[in-house]
Amino acid sequence: MQIPDITIAVDGYSSTGKSTFARLIAEKFGFLYLDSGAMYRGVTLYAQENGLISPDNVIDPALEKALETLDLHFGQGTVLYMGERNIEKLIRTMEVSAQVSPIATVPYVRQYVDRRLHEFSAAGRVVMDGRDIGTTVFPNAEIKVFMTARPEVRAQRRFDELAAKGQNPVFEEVLKNLEERDYIDSHREASPLRRAADSFELNNSDMGLTEEIAWVEGLIRGKFGLLDAPEEIPGIGADKTGTV
Repeated sequence: MQIPDITIAVDGYSSTGKSTFARLIAEKFGFLYLDSGAMYRGVTLYAQENGLISPDNVIDPALEKALETLDLHFGQGTVLYMGERNIEKLIRTMEVSAQVSPIATVPYVRQYVDRRLHEFSAAGRVVMDGRDIGTTVFPNAEIKVFMTARPEVRAQRRFDELAAKGQNPVFEEVLKNLEERDYIDSHREASPLRRAADSFELNNSDMGLTEEIAWVEGLIRGKFGLLDAPEEIPGIGADKTGTV
């Protein structure tokens, strides 16, 4: 299926599989994939390594000046680099996860990330995931998806991901971290996490990746009238009621 040169915004809660979902869309339709969450994690790692955030999440104002020269960029597809250093594994640790939400509430950090994302996506045909892509970063995106899942399902996914990387997570701590991030992300002053009015909700608590891709393909077919979408694919059409 050949689709127009559009922007697809994927927002939602932590550990709903936004990044995997967005990457698969990019691969299937030949889009550029940008992981906004990785950028916030990169800023968090930089702040930690340079003593610009305390254990109790007090952020040194010097971080604002430091962002003027901080070089975070994607290389080798979706791998995040800080200058010439590959930091992809470092930004996925629980230590970074524990402080990324406080960092992401800071207006000048959000401005830095938004500016960089717009620079990366200047050529168009982009799919991007995060928490405010459809509401703030790309409010005019042609397709907006808001992903959600039950908290215990999301915590189990995150637990399995960390365990697979050789870490020793505690399920209760992972669940607590997700709940804290949900609250912070939804109540922050700058660009809080919320579902855009014109988005399609995807609850993937009981779905696999194949079903998710079938869902979004049906959504795209229905929205652009490319073909009559198969009846068994839920959540299509232009009425913004695509909840599964």
